[in-house]
Amino acid sequence: MQSNSPSLNPLQRFLQQPNDSTSKTIGVALVLCLVCSVFVSAAAVLLKPLQTQNKLRDFKENILAVAGLEPIVASMGKDYAQLSLLDKFAFIETRIVDLRTGEYAPHIDPTQFDLQQTARDPQTSDVLSKAEDIAGIQRQPHYAPVYVVKTADQVHKVIIPIYGKGLWSTLYGFLSLRASDLRVEGISFYAHKETPGLGGEVDNPNWRAQFVGKSAYDADGVVRLALAKQSTGSELADLHYVDALSGATLTSRGVTQLLQFWLGEQGFAPFLRSQFGQSGT
Repeated sequence: MQSNSPSLNPLQRFLQQPNDSTSKTIGVALVLCLVCSVFVSAAAVLLKPLQTQNKLRDFKENILAVAGLEPIVASMGKDYAQLSLLDKFAFIETRIVDLRTGEYAPHIDPTQFDLQQTARDPQTSDVLSKAEDIAGIQRQPHYAPVYVVKTADQVHKVIIPIYGKGLWSTLYGFLSLRASDLRVEGISFYAHKETPGLGGEVDNPNWRAQFVGKSAYDADGVVRLALAKQSTGSELADLHYVDALSGATLTSRGVTQLLQFWLGEQGFAPFLRSQFGQSGT
């Protein structure tokens, strides 16, 4: 029986209401929402450092996936599988490049650099015209990171970030190039929302393996690396083409265009020419 005693405080009067009363149902729901929001907020704050650490670890593992360090480590008499992530990444030097000049930008700290933030900032990026924006990225950042695989004073490879529009999403990845002749050493895409089994086949190791050994440029320094329906049977195809993704025409076109953009004059071509004497075979 509900009590209306004036000696009861508001909480006691609330608890004495019938469980099926509208006011008690709403009150309990509000309290539950408040408690849950406190737990979720606390978890988000407490787990943020761990999430940041895991995100950085995943980022480095994606770079290592195209770095091809195993032969280099083996030549030094070490077992790659026994190395920690930190030890493996010690073979990779992160530098920031000014894409407008092709020169390194030593005044920018690589550990504090964010490519996507740089690309969004009007102070550090330029709007691309429709004709220039073949990768569908809208703005060209002034600066971008490169990951140089080196031992002592020998540079083995350079890894560049690549991104551009596919069918459903922006694909983000890395392209590894051999320093001596700019042939492809590896490619990976670590974030995209392309259709599984179609455009999502960009994750297929067998498809990605086709890139290894392909030349990014022809003898005149023109970007030739591309996806094509006919990837063999001619000198041009054998040197530069990779099979287009079956049933994924727009994703294939997007991958070709993002490669053409980032290997071209709007992307890393000035840097590759400056540092490695961009040339093709």
